[in-house]
Amino acid sequence: MAVWQKTLTNAEPSAKDLETGATRLRPWTQAALVPVTLAGFVGLWALFVRLTSYPPFILPGPDRVWVRFLALAADGTLWRQAVVTLSEVLAGLVVGMCVAFVLGYLLSRSRTVERLVAPYIVASQSVPIVAIAPLLVIWFGTGATSKILVSALIVFFPILISCIAGLRSAEPDLRDLMRALAATRWQTFTKLELPAAMPMLVSGLKVGATLSVIGAVVGEFVGADRGLGFLVKQGQGLYDTPLMFVAVISLVVIAMSLYGLVALVERYLLAWKQ
Repeated sequence: MAVWQKTLTNAEPSAKDLETGATRLRPWTQAALVPVTLAGFVGLWALFVRLTSYPPFILPGPDRVWVRFLALAADGTLWRQAVVTLSEVLAGLVVGMCVAFVLGYLLSRSRTVERLVAPYIVASQSVPIVAIAPLLVIWFGTGATSKILVSALIVFFPILISCIAGLRSAEPDLRDLMRALAATRWQTFTKLELPAAMPMLVSGLKVGATLSVIGAVVGEFVGADRGLGFLVKQGQGLYDTPLMFVAVISLVVIAMSLYGLVALVERYLLAWKQ
């Protein structure tokens, strides 16, 4: 319970974190940083490969990775495998988010339920997901179900903690006001608790969006014949390192796209704060 309370305490934003006095870059500077840093990284990568003369099966240059990407994109292999992984990621994220939200609401409403359930939730996080994934594959098969469950399990905890801390962040004075106005539990939830919890919920969803990709890939590593994780394993077995690079970079793109999508949703939902 001490670990659980410490986690909830660390999840709550302090007044200092909410201050807006930090220096911000101009929009055009922010937009230029991404391609500039990416070009610099690729240039250093190519220079390192040229100076060290590593064989391609150990460290391919960016040109070889680009050629392999074009070949996989041309025959449709990359898109088919990416769609499989993306569907598993999205389904796992939705399942984990819904379960975490429902359980988080119950735990935030009842201290008794929290004392009963919290130790088991904390204990479940001590088990590595790579140890649970083989069991899920045995129980639910090598299809998409086991990958969705692995992805849901890995995103469940951070979203749960954000949900509980967010729902409890509503001001006590406002809660008293809602009671004085004879507001129903649903009205209190929709008008007070949910808006107060939204910043932390979105923050937890950002973390969950990136972790969901890890969960799907772990499930594909354990047992799959499709997906980007399967391409990584296939490249490893064939010593096709450019194929592994293409699959890994595609996973990074998916994770960053999901994070950016959640950031756009955050800007829309939290426009009232700005």
